[in-house]
Amino acid sequence: MNTKQISEPKKDYLVCEQKLVYTLLMASAGMMGAYTYVLRGGVFCNAQTANVLVMAINFGRGDWLGGLYFLIPISAYLLGAFVSEILPSPVKKLGFLRWDTYLTIFEAAVLFLLGFLPLSVPHQVVQVLVNFLASMQYNTFRQAEGIPMATTFCTNHIRQVGVGLAKAIRKKDRTELHRGIIHAGMVSAFLLGAALLTYLCPILEEKAIWLALIPMGIVLTKLLRADLGTEHHMLDRKPSGH
Repeated sequence: MNTKQISEPKKDYLVCEQKLVYTLLMASAGMMGAYTYVLRGGVFCNAQTANVLVMAINFGRGDWLGGLYFLIPISAYLLGAFVSEILPSPVKKLGFLRWDTYLTIFEAAVLFLLGFLPLSVPHQVVQVLVNFLASMQYNTFRQAEGIPMATTFCTNHIRQVGVGLAKAIRKKDRTELHRGIIHAGMVSAFLLGAALLTYLCPILEEKAIWLALIPMGIVLTKLLRADLGTEHHMLDRKPSGH
């Protein structure tokens, strides 16, 4: 029974649910996060916990204007979640590409354009755009082959590594150990992407973000091939987690 539950669904997952796609998206997200931190104002745009925390710290210190500033990235992230929840239904009616593919095209286009913005451009412009992209990506790609996971930050992946290891030891559960290893791989992809982009930032400067187009481009190629070919008859099917 357990063997069937583990192996059978693998044949039925959409390309947008493949672990490789999620690994590549994690690498790209690591690059996006490093880019905004190293070159665009020293902030993390992949998630909002830090922004909410710094906003609260500013309020606690009486710096109301400084605290309210963080409503800008937080609002951009909220808008990204809103848009990515509203658009999939009308996009599905077009019957041409999946929402996941349109989003990846949009992300790649924005990242490409960011490389043309000189470092003299106010950092808030880039921060808002990356916040918006990260939110839409996080809300769109939800499960990798049946495993719930994020594609823009590492917190839950690290937790799941610990959970998987504990269950493997306590229950001798190889399935949970395998899941933990998958989550560890996601963290590694994020780490490598961030480290590589950081290393190249002094050389490429604002164009360093184009490095994120490599994993993003591979993902886009896979999604386009699926939507226009092998999975075109399944465009109405929702990915797991939606």
